[in-house]
Amino acid sequence: MLHGHPPVGEGKGYGMLSKLKGWARGLKRDVVAVWLAARDPRTPWYARAAALCVAAYALSPIDLIPDFVPVLGYLDDIILVPLGLLLVIRLIPPEVMAEHRATVATRQTAKPVSYTGAAFIAALWVGGMALGLWWLWPQA
Repeated sequence: MLHGHPPVGEGKGYGMLSKLKGWARGLKRDVVAVWLAARDPRTPWYARAAALCVAAYALSPIDLIPDFVPVLGYLDDIILVPLGLLLVIRLIPPEVMAEHRATVATRQTAKPVSYTGAAFIAALWVGGMALGLWWLWPQA
């Protein structure tokens, strides 16, 4: 201990920070594992559909709520993605999910990107703006 300070890494919040980082790594792993499980023929069709939606949203380079929007921007990343993953993981057979988690853990590849998910989010934004303009446009 130097001048009353604990050694680096032994501070009060260090345990919480390392737990949070571990949770985030687990989420990243599970998103890719769900993406792989959605393409596995052993996964039931309803789980595949839900898995594709969750994975497409999580892997989309465009967020439904942009991150620069205060509070709400990160809310989708902190709440929607984990809840969607929780639901989908319960729908996928445990042996299929375990196999794809192991695949993700052994192979260190780049995270896939869902351009279909990005296109869907962009279409939602364009549709919302068009609906807003139609609603605000003065009627003759």
